Amino acid sequence: MSDCTFESCTVETSDGVKLHTKVFKPKGEIKDELVVVLVHPFSILGGCQALLRGIASGLAEKGLRAVTFDMRGAGRSTGRASLTGFGEIRDVLAVCKWVSENLSVNRILLVGSSAGAPIAGSAVHQIEQVVGYVSLGYPFGMMASILFGRHHKAILQSPKPKLFVMGTKDGFTSVKQLNNKMSSAVGRVETYLIEGVSHFQMEGPEYDAQMVNRILQFVESL
Repeated sequence: MSDCTFESCTVETSDGVKLHTKVFKPKGEIKDELVVVLVHPFSILGGCQALLRGIASGLAEKGLRAVTFDMRGAGRSTGRASLTGFGEIRDVLAVCKWVSENLSVNRILLVGSSAGAPIAGSAVHQIEQVVGYVSLGYPFGMMASILFGRHHKAILQSPKPKLFVMGTKDGFTSVKQLNNKMSSAVGRVETYLIEGVSHFQMEGPEYDAQMVNRILQFVESL
């Protein structure tokens, strides 16, 4: 038996895309009014909100509300996925706007996984209600930067608190590349390295509980 419930709904973006969205809620008491909005990995490589269900339900079981959604062109959402993730920023903005209006929330934590991290990072400074940001496996490396390099500046220059979680064997970003990026970041920045773990391993369900715990610790520090 799960200690959380979820409901599905549709959120419309500013350009008319309809996003399939799920809200995960604790069955018992809500321990913090903050809501966690999770942004899934690269749609073009099969990324969808189902990959974040374990983390979302884990957060709800710990007393937080969490929201997942299929970005444009993924899962049951309409529209077309983009290669560089710039169209998808509108998706994040629309979901956060919906969350703040429909869940009566003025504190949102944005969490991006893999390619969802640069997309979420580009939205952080555009959403007043976002009070912090967590990246799970941000693709900072040279090859990934061909697609996502134009997103880096937005999150690195945001004064909002940031946590970057990464495996030390991440194939898209080396620890050295991560540290180089962090040295130019503004405001409060934390990193958390998981020894010997690859990018896709960390995305797997066996690491969901660890991701939930790191997110909860970060929430408590905000």
